[in-house]
This record gives sequence, C-alpha cells and structure tokens, in this order.
Amino acid sequence: MESKLKIKKVNEKAKIPMYGSVEAAGFDLYGVNEEDVTIKAHETVLIKTGLSMEIPTGYAGLIFARSGLATKKGLAPANCVGVVDADYRGEVMVALHNHTNEDKTIEAFERIAQMIIMPYLKVDFEEVEELTDTERGQNGFGSTGKK
Repeated sequence: MESKLKIKKVNEKAKIPMYGSVEAAGFDLYGVNEEDVTIKAHETVLIKTGLSMEIPTGYAGLIFARSGLATKKGLAPANCVGVVDADYRGEVMVALHNHTNEDKTIEAFERIAQMIIMPYLKVDFEEVEELTDTERGQNGFGSTGKK
C-alpha cells in the first residue's frame, strides 16, 4: 500500500525526505543548516528540516534516531521519539542531544533523524473502580524475565 504525504518547503534549500532502501520503514530527515553545527557534550540543539507536512488524520509522524548517527556520533533525538501530530503545520524540527563527553558536529544538510508515519488509536477515557485481573497483575520492571 502506498500513500502520498504532502510536504511543503518552508526553506527553499530543504531536502525532500528519502527512504534509504526499498524496505526501509523510516524515511530520512535532513537538516537545513547551511553550515556545520557543533553540539556540545551533553547539550541539545534544535535542528530545522525546512519542511512542513500534512500528515493524514489518524496518523502521526514519529521521529526516531538514525542508527548510524546514534552509534557513530552519540547523537539522538532528545525526547527519544518525537511526535508530529496530524494537525501540526509548522516546520518539522529535531532536538538532537549529544549523549557523549565530546563535542560533535552535524554537517550541513546531513541526515539527522528518521520518521515513520504510524496510525494511532484515539480513546475515550473511562474512570473505573477496578481493572480486570491478569496473570501478570502489577508485576513490572523485569518481572517477566527468566526465573
């Protein structure tokens, strides 16, 4: 199944996202910075993409780290996963955090993150006195691991 994602350049030098391979789930987002940007150790910098998008109703654009950028440079979205809602029409930006003890550089127009368009379930909230029982119950944080 293929769908169209409407994209508007808010900066004429912005790069249209691309999939890295035929079966890639996420498409690459590029920074629109015309010069290299240094992110100091343990700091976060907002990198613009120069793009706005019209994400279909019932979907969200989830922004994830690019594995190469995360493993080679220690740079990943500060909020772990960014969420771009379907009704947002502003410029898509990525808050990149430097998880290392050294300053790292994002090159001009470098691939900075990847986005996956995902459906979501909108729910109505119902307050109750009790929840149904399960075998797991309230056991969390590693409780389903080896015994």
